[in-house]
Amino acid sequence: MSHDEFICVRCARMTKTCCQRSEIFVTLGDVGRIESHSGETEFSEFRRPDNPEYADQDDDPLWRNSVFQDDGSRRVLKRQPNGDCTFLGTQGCRLPLEIRPLICRLYPFDYSEAGLQPELATGCPLELLQSGQSLLMALDMKPSDAERWHQQLYAELRQELQQRTAAV
Repeated sequence: MSHDEFICVRCARMTKTCCQRSEIFVTLGDVGRIESHSGETEFSEFRRPDNPEYADQDDDPLWRNSVFQDDGSRRVLKRQPNGDCTFLGTQGCRLPLEIRPLICRLYPFDYSEAGLQPELATGCPLELLQSGQSLLMALDMKPSDAERWHQQLYAELRQELQQRTAAV
């Protein structure tokens, strides 16, 4: 196994990746960006979480109130028949970084409306990191980008909530 390869490629050789096991919520902004870039329109659907614990969002009321519909479903990317994300190709995500759903861009950060959490999510195989390398370094991810995406995500969530409450 080459350490020159991107960590996500090495991860995909070992186990199912985040692109294969996660349900990815998409904002209306995500939908618009993806539609404009790809020309595709049938890539998302409303579905209840596979894991009911996902609906426990008491620590982030804005997330809970803007993401979940009255029936408990939320807008997520469709999956391929094998369970992979609809945009997962043989070389990884088929979408350019700034077009990908904000949730994908933010991973492996954990967050709430209050901000990014100091500890990263635990889904990435840290044993694949080179000696002295951090996960963010391996992912070529800048905290300033994550802050920007976090602000964008919550701005889009607020906008969706306003649209939903105005329609009632």
